[in-house]
Amino acid sequence: MLFLRSLIFNAAFYIVLFGLVFLGAPVMLLGRHAVFVLARTWARVSIWLLRVICGVKVEFRGVEHVPKGAFILAAKHQSVWETFALTLFCPDYSFLLKRELTFIPFFGWMLVSSEQIVIDRAKGGSALTQAVRKSRALLEQGRQIIVFPEGTRRAVHAPPSYKPGVAAIYGACNVACVPAALNSGLFWPRRQFLRRPGTIVVEFMPPIAPGMDKKSFMRLLSDQIETATIRLTEEALARDAGLASAFPRPDERAPVEGAA
Repeated sequence: MLFLRSLIFNAAFYIVLFGLVFLGAPVMLLGRHAVFVLARTWARVSIWLLRVICGVKVEFRGVEHVPKGAFILAAKHQSVWETFALTLFCPDYSFLLKRELTFIPFFGWMLVSSEQIVIDRAKGGSALTQAVRKSRALLEQGRQIIVFPEGTRRAVHAPPSYKPGVAAIYGACNVACVPAALNSGLFWPRRQFLRRPGTIVVEFMPPIAPGMDKKSFMRLLSDQIETATIRLTEEALARDAGLASAFPRPDERAPVEGAA
C-alpha cells in the first residue's frame, strides 16, 4: 500500500504541477503576484493530496514568530516539500535559486517573471555579491527572502553543511532573520519515491534581530536550526517504529560487511 499510495500521489502531484504551469502560463503577463496565486494554489493542493492519499499531515509551530514586511526566512532543506509549503507564510517572496531551474520551459519562465533571485554558481564569489545586491533591493521593497542556508537538500541525520550566503545577506540588509526547522525528509525523502505517513512539522523560531556580526549570526542560526531539527526528527521517530527502522541513526546502522 505504501508503494501504491506513493505512486498515486506522485502522479497527481506532477499532473497538478504541469497543469498549473502550462494552463496558467498567461498569468506571467500579469506580474509576480498573479504567479504567486498559482504557486500557493499548487502548495495547498499538494499538501491536501499528501494528506488524503499518503496520510501525511502538517503541523506549523511558532507561526506567531513570522513578522510582517521584509525579513529573511532561513530554513532547513530536506525535501521538495518546503519549496512550496513555505510560500504560504511569505506574501511577497523571492527564493535564492540556481540558474539551471530557469531553463525549464514554462516553469523557469515563471520563476523569472516572479522576480526570484537567480544565482549562477559557476561565477563563485561574484554570484554571492550579485545575490546580496538583489536581496537588498527586494528587501527594501518590503519583500521576503527565502534561503536554504545549506544550499541543497540534506538527508535525515546528515551532518550540517552551512554556506556563507545567508550571513552575507543578513549582514548587508539590516533585516531580521527567522530560523525554521523541519522534519520533512522523514516523509518525503530526497531522491526517493516513497511518501511515508506521519506528520511533517515546521517550527519557526523567534527572529534573529539585525546587527550581529556574521560569525556570531551564523553560529546562532545553525545551532538553532540544527537543535530544533534534531528534536523534531526524534519526536517523529519515537512515535513510529517503522519510521525509525527506515531512518536509523548513524550509531544504530548495521556495520558494512567486511569493514574494519
